[in-house]
Amino acid sequence: MSAVNASPNGTPKVGVYVCHCGINIAGVIDVTKVVEFAKTLPNVTVAQEYKFMCSDPGQELIQKDLKDGKIDRVVVASCSPLMHEPTFRRAMAACGGNPFLFQMANIREHVSWVNKEKGSATEKAKALVAAAVRRVVFHKPLQKTQVPVNSDVLIVGGGISGIHAALTMADAGRKVYLVEREPTIGGHMAKFDKTFPTLDCSACILTPKMSQVRAHPNITLWTYSEVAEIEGYVGNFKARVRRKPKYVDEGLCVGCLECIEACIFKKGKFKDEFNVGLSLRKPIYVPFPQATPLVAVIDPETCAFFRTGKCKQTCAEVCERKAIDFNQKEEIKEINVGAIILATGFKTFDASRIARYGYGKYPTVYTSLEVERLVNAAGPTGGEVLLPNGQKPKAVGIVHCVGSRDEKTNRYCSRVCCMYSLKLAHLIHERTGAEVYNFYIDMRTPGKGYEEFYDRLMKENVHFIRGRVAEVSDWAMTPEEEGKLVIRAEDTLVGAVRRIPVDMVVLSVGLEPQPDADEVRRRFNISCSTEGWFLERHPKLAPVSTFTDGIFLAGACQGPKDIPDCVAQAGAAAAEALAMIDRGHVELEPNTAFVTEEFCSGCKTCVPLCPYSAISFDTSKNKAVVNGALCKGCGTCVAACPSGALQQNLFTDEEIFNEIEGVVKYV
Repeated sequence: MSAVNASPNGTPKVGVYVCHCGINIAGVIDVTKVVEFAKTLPNVTVAQEYKFMCSDPGQELIQKDLKDGKIDRVVVASCSPLMHEPTFRRAMAACGGNPFLFQMANIREHVSWVNKEKGSATEKAKALVAAAVRRVVFHKPLQKTQVPVNSDVLIVGGGISGIHAALTMADAGRKVYLVEREPTIGGHMAKFDKTFPTLDCSACILTPKMSQVRAHPNITLWTYSEVAEIEGYVGNFKARVRRKPKYVDEGLCVGCLECIEACIFKKGKFKDEFNVGLSLRKPIYVPFPQATPLVAVIDPETCAFFRTGKCKQTCAEVCERKAIDFNQKEEIKEINVGAIILATGFKTFDASRIARYGYGKYPTVYTSLEVERLVNAAGPTGGEVLLPNGQKPKAVGIVHCVGSRDEKTNRYCSRVCCMYSLKLAHLIHERTGAEVYNFYIDMRTPGKGYEEFYDRLMKENVHFIRGRVAEVSDWAMTPEEEGKLVIRAEDTLVGAVRRIPVDMVVLSVGLEPQPDADEVRRRFNISCSTEGWFLERHPKLAPVSTFTDGIFLAGACQGPKDIPDCVAQAGAAAAEALAMIDRGHVELEPNTAFVTEEFCSGCKTCVPLCPYSAISFDTSKNKAVVNGALCKGCGTCVAACPSGALQQNLFTDEEIFNEIEGVVKYV
């Protein structure tokens, strides 16, 4: 079958436009030769070159030829379609053309960026243009479909990112469901004493926003809860939320804390998770005084009633409101939402993985998060930084980049460690008067006011030693080192190995993805980077969007960030979700699978393979059926169909075979 006869609109007229992309393409490929070659291809009526095809003048070249009737199909040979395919489709649609009668030939990433020899690069570019021209002839004038959007929003994670996104959406009049797995919202920021570089009180900034969330009429707050299952598609998601029992009725509890006082355990006996194990709590507890909601929680793993059944239940006896319910069961809540924002945060690096730093071996080696609690006035020591013997340390060493910028742990920079190390150096010096030594690889202070804060620390006589720490030990070589921890490090500025005796060591641990990040990304059908962070659609052009439409990212679940960046990204995610919801509908790409019923044998091979549950089986017809609203065009079912009954728009057999033939014939 010839290409001309196969065209749905008679003889096709193809326009080929080759982009210089500055010198990105033209520096390696002879663009003029590619254009002259394109003129010789069947069905090509126009072939042109331009320095930047994605610019307005470049798009106008295409639009003028479409309006003049010179072409009805377009091939642009330039960069990756991931970046500019939507640009050229919009340009075609703006002048009345069908945006799906378009094909891109990627001669930047696939040719000029991976070739050095101009001759071979030019020949490869010709082959890709030939393939695109043969393929576009078989494109059909498809149409996008519209589906209505539910205006409710689900936000997963109640740290500062989730809180800010929830308030932004709720203030815009949208119904928001905020789901947090811990008994309280606040996340890591609730554990901090001060924030850099202004040294504002963290609680003073955060707790008013936490209270706003609790009181906002448009926000339903579910703590101690997790999203168990997600179904549906952009604009129409169905979520099942598992609410774990607190054994305390949130509607009755007023946070008087009398139940905690009455517990048979007169003192705390179990590690307090909020204070990262530095203090003890009772089986019934409130995470911290400003917890939101301010509701007690009973831990069944440590409660005597649940473990032995012999508790006198004194906590229940003193509760005048009868809020304590030992028979409370897990609940499943089903909600329908149009958009989802993931703000699940991070975890800190486990410092015990680097044994040479002595964490877990020496009692005076702390992680940075533990020191955050020690310096906090509401922390386990009331803000006092003390050694186990009750004395204040006279010398403290802060080791940067623990679990970051390291081939054996994490290669990436965690971004916040330099700045929070400077903050802790200031706070420790302020509380103890100790000599503080910062051991750093290089100092990274790129934010607003960050360099000025660094200068301030140097004026406070904090010592800075440039070099990676080799080990922390208690092996003394001199009388001055007796009874001390010794930090051995290379000082690259003086070209010598130094031994610094200190009383306390602070390990500035990096940030890592949550332990269940892979499980979460599977549940929400999104992707992760090689490091485990949730992956954005595009690092520059779509930093809060994911490859699953309607699901957005906010905060440190996407990568290490400080508080201002988390808040900024949360606002961006909320804005993207609002833009989608306010349209009232979403347009779905037509690159979906479809079934040719006369070829379908009813084998059901495709049904379990679909990762989006878009394929069902019609028992009355004994045929597979594709839900176009759910289908994401991944092609899994098309590749697996033994009878060839399943095809995919924009990737039909004739389009693919002719594209291959275009390359093979030219080569």
